[in-house]
Order: sequence, then C-alpha cells, then structure tokens
Amino acid sequence: MIKKNFSLQKYNTFGFDIKADYFVEFRSVDELKSLNFDFKKNKFFILGGGSNLLFTKDFNGLVIKSINNEINIIGETDNYIYLKVGAGYIWDDFVKYCVDNNYGGCENLSLIPGTVGASAIQNIGAYGVEAKDIISKVFVYDLVNHTQKIFKNDYCLFNYRYSIFKRFENKSLLVTDVEFKLTKNNHNYNTDYGAVKQKISGKEVNLQNIRQAIIEIRQSKLPDVDKIGNAGSFFKNPVIEQNKFNELKEKFTDIIFYELPDNKYKLAAGWLIEQCGFKGFKYKNAGVYDKQALVLINRGNATPNEIIELSDKIIETILQKYSIKLESEVIFI
Repeated sequence: MIKKNFSLQKYNTFGFDIKADYFVEFRSVDELKSLNFDFKKNKFFILGGGSNLLFTKDFNGLVIKSINNEINIIGETDNYIYLKVGAGYIWDDFVKYCVDNNYGGCENLSLIPGTVGASAIQNIGAYGVEAKDIISKVFVYDLVNHTQKIFKNDYCLFNYRYSIFKRFENKSLLVTDVEFKLTKNNHNYNTDYGAVKQKISGKEVNLQNIRQAIIEIRQSKLPDVDKIGNAGSFFKNPVIEQNKFNELKEKFTDIIFYELPDNKYKLAAGWLIEQCGFKGFKYKNAGVYDKQALVLINRGNATPNEIIELSDKIIETILQKYSIKLESEVIFI
C-alpha cells in the first residue's frame, strides 16, 4: 500500500527528516505490477539501504523500496554455489550467511552498509574485492515498460563504483534479485591489504577470521550510523594518468596510491583530504570524522545544505592543492 507524506528519517543514514510525497515497500514483482502509479509521468526513486545517498530536500514523488530478503540456491557444482538473493536483503547479513555456510568470495565486503540490490548498482568494493567479482546475474523489472530482464555480469559494464544501472536511460530499471557465484572450497583468500594482513597475522586464514578482521578494521575507522549520521565514504578515490601521477609523486613523496593496469594510478582520497587539514574538521553542524577523513558526518542537527557546503569546501581545497577534482561517491537526491 502506498503511504503519503512519509518521513524518510529512518531510511537514510545521515538521519535527515526528509519527507516523500509517496512511499511503498514491495516483496515481489507481482506487487510491483499491481502498483497504482504512473511511472511514465511521475517522479520516482528506488531506495536501497539509504546508506550511500544524500537527500537534499523533500522528495516530490514516489520512493519505492524492496523488502525481499529471500535466499535461494539455484545451482551447484563441486566447486561453486549459485545463490539468488532478494534485493532487499541487508548486505552484511548476506555476507554473514555466506561465511557461516563456508561460501567464499564476499568476506572482504563485510560490514558495508546497504542492501544486496544496491551492491549491484553501486558495485561496492573494499580490501581488494568488488561486488562484480561474485555477481553472475542481475534480475530487474522495468517500471515504465512493465517487463522483466536478466543482465549477465558482462552486460552490467561494472567498473569502479559504476554499473549500467547508473545510466540515466536506465533509471526505470529496478533490481529485484541478484545472483552470486561463490566458492564452496579452495577459496581464493584476498589478504594483500596491509591492514588485513596485519590483523590476520598469526591466525588461520579462513573466511571467519578474514570477516572478523575486516569488521574490526571498519569499526575502528568508521562511525556507527546508529550513533553518528553519515553515508560512509563520501568521495571516490581519484584515478589519474601516469604523467599526472609522476608530477604529484615528485612534489608529494609520501602520497598514498595503488597502481592500476594501463599506466593508471588510484590515489587515496582520504589521504588527500587529511593532508589538507580536514580530519576532525567541524563545519556548522556537519563535520569530517576524526578517524577517517573520507567520512562526512551529521554532528547532530546538520542540514543537507551544511553537508553540501562542507563537501564543496573540501573539493575546492583539494583542487587548489593537487589539481585533482574529487568526485562524490554519495548520490545527491
């Protein structure tokens, strides 16, 4: 049932009391088909966990949210298992389910907020692993054309924090389910990141210990959204060409970077921000988290505009010092 004048305060991790003209939750495609709403003529937004977005004002349209949290085994071989997971399933609950059942591949993505559906749209990633590495198919429903489609991994055009679902022309595509291909044995553990390697040192390398190590790392650096409003990493790590990297490396010898294919380099946005003195910085009722400069926080009574103003201030400062324009990872609505 569609609800009117609905508060989204509990549905966005910044905790802003933004209202939507209309709001609806669904579990199945049949429920979507029965909605009495003209998606061709009216504004709408598909909401996941509300953890990677910034509502800038009240939403004059329909906010639609999946609460489908089913997991089904749809295929299995000696080495792999295929799980079809509802878009509304809480991401970290899914990771826990996999680790508890000895299914490998998503353990490095532990404690990332949000939902399974959003993991495919955003191609979430952490500690050397991205969602694209384990996604085999994405099931979608076109709200405008009322058709169902299945996108195989290659067709999704996954890239750093990107998928085909982010294209404007695909805004009517709603992810209903995601199929994952996970290992049952001979797991390919990824513990190359320094912090992970250090945490797991001296312990048996297995799914449980990797998950626990990453949970502890994330909890030590990132604020609990139930206590401090935030949307996780606010900015993308910038990717630059070799010429630009050489220029920066000569000037800033301790710059933190990750070498990529094709002579490209990914810089640590948090390091850039911290070097400009923003770690722990307070701006009106907003601020930069004192343990991780990538995270902008609601210090209590911040407005969306205060977060935007702080973001703009950081972007301008980084541009002036490094000639690099940071891009927001958080989606502005």
